[in-house]
Amino acid sequence: MPNAASWGRWCAAALLSGSAIVALAANDVPTPVGVWQIVDDTGDPKALITVTEKAGEYVGSLTKSLGRHDALERRCTECTDWRKDMKLQGLQIIRGLRRDAQRDEYIGGKILDPDSGHEYDCKMKVVDDGRKLEVRGYFGISWLGRTQTWIREP
Repeated sequence: MPNAASWGRWCAAALLSGSAIVALAANDVPTPVGVWQIVDDTGDPKALITVTEKAGEYVGSLTKSLGRHDALERRCTECTDWRKDMKLQGLQIIRGLRRDAQRDEYIGGKILDPDSGHEYDCKMKVVDDGRKLEVRGYFGISWLGRTQTWIREP
């Protein structure tokens, strides 16, 4: 029979091992960090968005146009905030998202439609083993909006 000291060391080692396994499993969950191809309602690719994370906040910026060659040279003339008249190239269109681990999605953010200048509430969910990103823009409550599925770039 093990003594109390060795039993305590064994329990501590088991707890630490279990914590390490849980931490590894949590790190294997796909995140929205990366480059995503925006596909419009007709299925045509429109642009690439780069999503980054800093201090738990996820943001996304336009990085490449897949349609018109001059699209990213345009300016956000309809924007009414700090992005007014900024070039679409590098423009931050997603901001403020935070991970909700209970629902396994990213919530509490905003998404900008640079064509209209309107900003909508936003949430997203990584699906299909990290290959797709469901991005929902909505007005006030989630069912007053629409979802686009973006495709992760290799």
